[in-house]
Amino acid sequence: MSYNNIITEIDNNILVIKINRESKMNALTLETLSEIKHAVERGSENAAVYAMILTGEGQKAFAAGADISEFTHFSIDKATRMSADGHDVMDAIENASKVVVAAVNGFALGGGCELAMACHMRIASSNAKFGQPEVNLGVIPGYGGTQRLVQLIGKGRALEMLLTGDPIDAKTAFQWGLVNSVVSQEELIKEAKILCEKISTKSPTSIVKVIKCINDYFKPNVNGMQREIYEFGEAFGTPDFGEGTGAFLNKQKPKFRA
Repeated sequence: MSYNNIITEIDNNILVIKINRESKMNALTLETLSEIKHAVERGSENAAVYAMILTGEGQKAFAAGADISEFTHFSIDKATRMSADGHDVMDAIENASKVVVAAVNGFALGGGCELAMACHMRIASSNAKFGQPEVNLGVIPGYGGTQRLVQLIGKGRALEMLLTGDPIDAKTAFQWGLVNSVVSQEELIKEAKILCEKISTKSPTSIVKVIKCINDYFKPNVNGMQREIYEFGEAFGTPDFGEGTGAFLNKQKPKFRA
């Protein structure tokens, strides 16, 4: 499928999804979000894709927030629907059956920060900046920012970012646990691919089960421990279990994908 706002390519079984609105600092229009969701869902269904990377075109911005010009005249009902649609996009990424790594190459502000947080892991370039500046616009984050930011960096620091609107740099983001690592701009995609390639050698069924268990930890009225018990038991009935344990006992490397 061709897209208007993103570019996709598969490189060595890794689907790279790139927001292609560099002149607009890769700001997230509603159409852009819809295309990202579609690409992630198709990547999850594609047997040739083992992992995904989400990034932005150019060196200045991963995604510098939502495109404010789109919603300055929204009614309450329309704004509520927009937020719900945005949550659907972020949930699709968070619950993808294959790992999605955000390669944050510059500004990740507002919706851009929320997009990065919805990914399973984040690698930042040294010039990256993260922020939720919505209080400066008279609104609040609408795509899960008030929830995922607390999960990742804790209540106190999340409140500091959300209430001041001040961005943090890549070094601080790493220290606070918002990103997994910080690398140079030149090494960003390379490092993201190395991480994806490493994960791609592991059991696909185990990856799906781990993602489910971790996501359940944060869901209200869901017992994550019971999910783990169930998924652990189910794993014993999968071909990956036979391959992994057999390879281990024979002192070989497992080959999970035929």
